[in-house]
Amino acid sequence: MYRSGIALFLLTIFSLTACQKNFLDQVPDDRITIDQVFNRRDLSEQYLANIYNTAIRDHAGVTAGIPWIGCSDEGDVSYDRVDYYSFKINIGNWNALSNYYNFWQGYYQGIRSATYFISRIGKNEQLLLEPNGAELIKQYTGEARFLRAYCYFLIMEQYGPAVLVGDDAIPVDLPISDPRLNLPRSSFDECVNYVVEELDKAATELPLHFTVQSEMDYGRATKAACMAVKARLLLYAASPLFNGNKDYANFKNTDGKQLINQTEDITKWRRAADASKAIIDEGLFSLYKKSDPIISLRDLFLDTWNSEWIFARAKSSISAWERTATPRGIAAGYSATGPTQKQVDAYEMENGMRPITGYNADGSPVINTASGYKETGMSTAATKYTTVGTYNMYVGREPRFYVAVSYPGSYWINPSEGNKVIQTWFSGESGKKGSWDHSRTGYLNRKNVSPLTNPRLSKYQDRAYLMFRFGEVLLNYVEALNEAEPGHSDILLYLNMIRDRAGVPQYGQGANPLPVPNGQVAMREAIRHERQVELAFEYLRYFDTRRWKIAEQTEGGAFYGMNVDADPPAFYRRSVFETRVFRKNYYLFPVPQSEIDIDKNIVQNPGW
Repeated sequence: MYRSGIALFLLTIFSLTACQKNFLDQVPDDRITIDQVFNRRDLSEQYLANIYNTAIRDHAGVTAGIPWIGCSDEGDVSYDRVDYYSFKINIGNWNALSNYYNFWQGYYQGIRSATYFISRIGKNEQLLLEPNGAELIKQYTGEARFLRAYCYFLIMEQYGPAVLVGDDAIPVDLPISDPRLNLPRSSFDECVNYVVEELDKAATELPLHFTVQSEMDYGRATKAACMAVKARLLLYAASPLFNGNKDYANFKNTDGKQLINQTEDITKWRRAADASKAIIDEGLFSLYKKSDPIISLRDLFLDTWNSEWIFARAKSSISAWERTATPRGIAAGYSATGPTQKQVDAYEMENGMRPITGYNADGSPVINTASGYKETGMSTAATKYTTVGTYNMYVGREPRFYVAVSYPGSYWINPSEGNKVIQTWFSGESGKKGSWDHSRTGYLNRKNVSPLTNPRLSKYQDRAYLMFRFGEVLLNYVEALNEAEPGHSDILLYLNMIRDRAGVPQYGQGANPLPVPNGQVAMREAIRHERQVELAFEYLRYFDTRRWKIAEQTEGGAFYGMNVDADPPAFYRRSVFETRVFRKNYYLFPVPQSEIDIDKNIVQNPGW
């Protein structure tokens, strides 16, 4: 594993042609020796910046190979190419040799580099001579420790139990037979405890929050970032996939060591709840609010470093994400990422009621007529968010729908193109006719796309990419609390905060209140639904359905959108765009076979 995953990582660092750039915006162009790196402050800082670039992967661009939307029930990566990895995964055409979305190697490169940095930064001669040198060494050590812990977390959420390599920097020239290159996987619980300890330690070495950093340092690790990663990790660890999962009874190392605990431990939910509550109690964050729910929810992502932001990638290829979500004909976008019909159905009506309560055996929806939802005809009157002639399916929906979904017949958000209508039907401006750059569902993602964006003019809003936010922390807290202490008053308090900011009726309070979910099971379902809507297209749904062990119900079978092979009115008919396959072994990615071939002590994930 280390030979391919870590030891081949070049222990070199690079000097810059310009030294006025931000810390996290450094571009290498020349090699020097590793001893020089750790004798000079500037070169050590550049080495650390490179670890950031390895660990904090740029999730902003689906085209960069991120599967978490296209392989989730919330969306489709709509490039109509049969060699696209998400497509192959969705139809069940992959195995441990496929090497799809192999992030294992990169994360271990980050772990090894961070470990090497931690072992050497304390001897940096230039730093030791500076008045604040000891303080900087402590901070830089904390940053590297955070990045190492974060890499482990990313391995764990994708692959499950990791190989914990310890604090010794592994020499790059070790033979493959060396025991240090042939370590077994640790149990998931051992991994959790190690990463939590590392995050707690890093938190003591780092500034509290980005508000105490200089603007040039935004995006560097903080105590708050450590707390956010810890809270998400502990939530995952408490969830059914990793907490007493009997399906993994035979998931053991070669020596018989159990890798997933076989006894459900309710105290893990309490531990997760406490971790999220600690962030709340810091008093640093609040849900971002402006004059209108739609503006609040839209600008939450566009007004960078606001009151809801905990951690973000400071420099991101956000243009890649925005172009994938931009209509082809209107603004030269790729029309590439689209919500599924199931995700469209999940958004509530403006009265807080759900329009669809389930599906019949033939895939047709069970319509909640009491909600006011209609699935036929066009609107005859304008509403706050829709115009005359809008398909009734999209009329009267909650604000989060209009923030997240570019539906057919809606205006594109950039007015510089003259309020053009999005046409995803067959012969429309962004339709299937004549191009493979079209949405297979008839929808496009709108969330986290700036109204200033116009790929036709190569115009994008240069901004950071949000990775951890306070809204998620609140939902993490209420989910864990409902499992640890059902009926606790905080559950409704913070769940309703999310709904209030979203502009939808609250449970049991406010104007036109909804009935409070009755009991733990009903509340669990309400919280999961809230996550599906509030956190849509933030790369969390993929992991949610798997950690809840419901992916066998949510990720397989016929997936629907509109009928993109037709023009209106036939276009407005639910149609299958893909029949997906989900097998039990898909809950975890396979460890790349190349790693197992090198490290004989690594056991493969179940079913692979």
